[in-house]
Order: sequence, then C-alpha cells, then structure tokens
Amino acid sequence: MCIIYSVIFMNKKLKAVILDGYTENPGDLSWDCISNLTDLTVYDRTPDELVIERAKDAEILIVNKVKLTEEIISQLPDLKFVGTLATGYNQIDGVALRKRNIPLSNIPSYSTNAVAQMVFAYILESVNRVSEYTDSVKKGDWENCKDFCYWNMPLYELDGKTLGIIGFGKIGRRVSEIAKAFGMNVLVYTPSGKKDDAPDVEFTDMDVVLRNSDFITVHCPLTEKTAGLINKEFISKLKDGACVINTARGGVANEDDIANALKSGKLSCYCADVLSTEPPKSDNPLLTAPNCFITPHIAWAAYETRLRLMGILEGNVKAFLDGNPTNVVN
Repeated sequence: MCIIYSVIFMNKKLKAVILDGYTENPGDLSWDCISNLTDLTVYDRTPDELVIERAKDAEILIVNKVKLTEEIISQLPDLKFVGTLATGYNQIDGVALRKRNIPLSNIPSYSTNAVAQMVFAYILESVNRVSEYTDSVKKGDWENCKDFCYWNMPLYELDGKTLGIIGFGKIGRRVSEIAKAFGMNVLVYTPSGKKDDAPDVEFTDMDVVLRNSDFITVHCPLTEKTAGLINKEFISKLKDGACVINTARGGVANEDDIANALKSGKLSCYCADVLSTEPPKSDNPLLTAPNCFITPHIAWAAYETRLRLMGILEGNVKAFLDGNPTNVVN
C-alpha cells in the first residue's frame, strides 16, 4: 500500500527537536540549516528516561541512536515527521510511525568513501603494522638496533592477495575499486543474488569467497539472516590466517567465536569499527583478544562525511515541509 504524505503549515515554523546530536556535530558544524527551517531545540544526548519529556511537543523529531518504540511514539501527539542522523534505523519503530501516517526518512549513501577508506586503514594496518612499529620505535627498539632497520613482525604486500567482499552495495563496490588499485583479486558474495557489472570482480557463492580470500570484509545490513554471521562455522571455512574486517554492524559477529579464533591463530586479525554493544562492556571478549583492531564506530565520522550528512538531513526536512518527503523508509 502506498501512503501519500501531505503537509500544509501556513507560514508556521514547526517545532523540531534533535535528541542526540553530539556525534554528528560536536561543535565543528552548524545546525543553522535546520534552525532556519524550524523552531529547533538540540540536545547533545538524551537518556531513555527523558526521551518523552523532551520530545512530547515535537512536530519534527531527529535522532541518531535514541530508541523510538511504539510506546514512546504513542505519547508524542504532535509528531509529524521523524528523521534519522544515520542510514540505519532499526532502533525506530517504523511500523508504528506508518500507522499514524508519519514518514521516517534516513540518510542514504553519505559515508561510502569514508567507510571504504576505513576498510583499507585496517587492511594496511594488518600488513604494515604501523601503530605497533611506532610503539616499538618509541620504546627504544630502533636506537638499540645493530642494523639500520629491523622487523619483529612480518610485513606483506597486498598485490596478488585476494579480498572477499560480502555485500555489494555502494560501499562494497567502492572497496572493490580500491582493492583493484592495490592489485588485489576480488571475490564477491551478494546475499541478494544481484550481480552488478563491476569489472574484474568475480561473483560467486559464500563458501568460495571464504575458502579463497586472504581478507574478508563484511558490508551487509543486520537482519535475522545476518545476525551472528561471522561465527565458528563461518570462520572454519576461512583460510588459516585470514583477516576479517567488520564495518557493518556489531550484531553480524559472534564475538566469543572470533576471540577464540584469534587466540588459536585461525584468524590472523579481526578489525572492527562496530561491536555488539556500544559503548562496549568491560567483559567484551574482543577487548583482550590478540591481534584485534577496534575503533569506536568512527568509519562514518570524517568531517566531510558529516557535512554531507547534514546536507542530506536539510534536504529531508525541506522535502517534508514542501509536502514531498524523500528518503522515506517506512
């Protein structure tokens, strides 16, 4: 069923509330593009117990990671539009919004270059060990070396190595382009079964990708089918010493199985920008696992990327106010 959203505002600025704006804009950007369109209130962060109080009069509600359940939505009588500050929106009950004819708009395709760049930051770290050698030099290992150079960790070239990509949307495609520039072979498994016309890329089934890849990078959404995808069975099919990169969602990884594979040496390294719980709990097994590179969900956070996100958000709000919501996902 197609829902038609229509909006008439009679020269009145709608009340807009951003509940958790800090990660998008810690101060180096401006919310003026939204405040020029609305009567805007911005909160850096909003704990669960204050969501209803802060959002109760909102007509436009913008969130990043704040949960909007059906129970919460039912207590926001003036709500007319919800926008996310991200591509993902699994913390928002889109069905409950749809029942009230409230559009939910996300931010698509804003972080392609930044996430692909992070994938290769991980890959290059795994083969060049820049951070570890920097630490070694600062500890005095080089000044005490008898030769002009030393290496106490192996170094590898990417040329001729095989990269397996699981999921081939815009990010997966961009990763493949960078991989080809490094001289890598690229194998792709796409859960949708859709095979694009990417040059010099081999589309094949999952098992072939796992068996033949030196590096695996995951670029699929978190769904019932992909939850816990990187698990003991998945890892058992990999080459010994393969490296796995996850910039998708923490929930696609079984972190206990990955930690065990790192300890046994089955995996040479695991690189994650996302964890099952964020921020992580102190008992997360990856925090103490060897050869595990973790960044705090920052693949999307380059300045240019956040600026692009802000522009798309502005476009979403404008489109809604004009009566033609865009990037609607419910």
